[in-house]
Amino acid sequence: MSLAETAKTVADQIRRQQYIEVYAHHDADGIAAGAILCHAMLRSGIRFRLRVCAEIPSAALSRDAASLLCDLGSGMEDLPPETMVVDHHLPLFRGQFHANPRLDKIDGDREFSAAGMAYIVAQEMGDNRDLAGLVIPGIIGDGQEFAGRNLEIFNEGVANGIIVPDRGMTLAGRDMAEKWLLATCPYLEGISGDDSAVADLLTGAQGANSLRLDTLMSLAVLKSAPQTSAEGLALLYGDTLHLQREVIEDAHALTAVIDACGKSGHGDLAVALCLRSSAEIDKAWEVARRHHLDVIGALKTAHPAHEGDAVYECQDATLASDIADVLARDRVHQAPVLVYARSGEACRISARSPHGVTADLGPLVRNLAAACGGDGGGHHTRAGATIPCDQLEAFVKEWQEALAA
Repeated sequence: MSLAETAKTVADQIRRQQYIEVYAHHDADGIAAGAILCHAMLRSGIRFRLRVCAEIPSAALSRDAASLLCDLGSGMEDLPPETMVVDHHLPLFRGQFHANPRLDKIDGDREFSAAGMAYIVAQEMGDNRDLAGLVIPGIIGDGQEFAGRNLEIFNEGVANGIIVPDRGMTLAGRDMAEKWLLATCPYLEGISGDDSAVADLLTGAQGANSLRLDTLMSLAVLKSAPQTSAEGLALLYGDTLHLQREVIEDAHALTAVIDACGKSGHGDLAVALCLRSSAEIDKAWEVARRHHLDVIGALKTAHPAHEGDAVYECQDATLASDIADVLARDRVHQAPVLVYARSGEACRISARSPHGVTADLGPLVRNLAAACGGDGGGHHTRAGATIPCDQLEAFVKEWQEALAA
């Protein structure tokens, strides 16, 4: 079936329900996707409960109500066939109610997010054009391009006055000092997390009457360039987007806050923002601040766990994904980056391909995890897994051998 046909099939199934258990992945794309569909369900009079989670085993799904998985489920072969899945990961689920751009040969790595897929489903449920702004955190959060269907939704949002494009600094924060202090996209060596370095940076860029942005950017690049990739530095300035219907208007800031809240166990705050409640916006910002400082602190002590390759250990499983993103994007690596973190008897693994490195990570991580008695999968350039801790050494050994082959 075409993308439009699968979206209609899932939308029709949603409309048949009186109550739905919704499960959304805990990053910006998953939370935005879940929120888009919950907006659409609320407007259609369908009751729901939305839960934000890092993963959801098939056995944990409700057996008493319909289940809808957002940015989750495509890589699961054991889901009940009646499960509804709105996702963009490599597909293994064979159920009828599966909306995924890859099923229509659309690139789910670069050109279509789960939030974008959710928007197409929501449009089949009614006039939900005002939700186009919530697709943007999915695109930014997953590091995608404004191309293909992403670009179509963006253009539609601009045409309808939902999204207003601009140019400027892309760092997220409530004031200029916080933007530099919390910088993790990109991570700026010698600046991020350092109050005194940020103060010196701002002082050095102070003009006669105002801060000189050109000087500020130049000073930041000069300070961070020795240990930051060109791709990372290029993220400092570029296209910015004003989301006219959202409680945090700046798209990069909204993305950073909901992503941090979701990954740090405060998915309720992230969902509230996406459902356009500003009641706890200050609390959400503080959660995001702590999360970003935790990521920066972990990065300052990050060293390869195995000599000669890009395998890193992280002490906090909630930070592994962000650390892998930073190391692959903002540091110079010639091979995929692997970050692992122990959490009780389980080990969380995040794998990323740096710019220009070709590796099909989703199938590789899925197969290695399965061989270790765990679960894994993802995209071609981004993947993750959970395995028993006692299988970590075997996983890393097989990972190294696969990349060397």
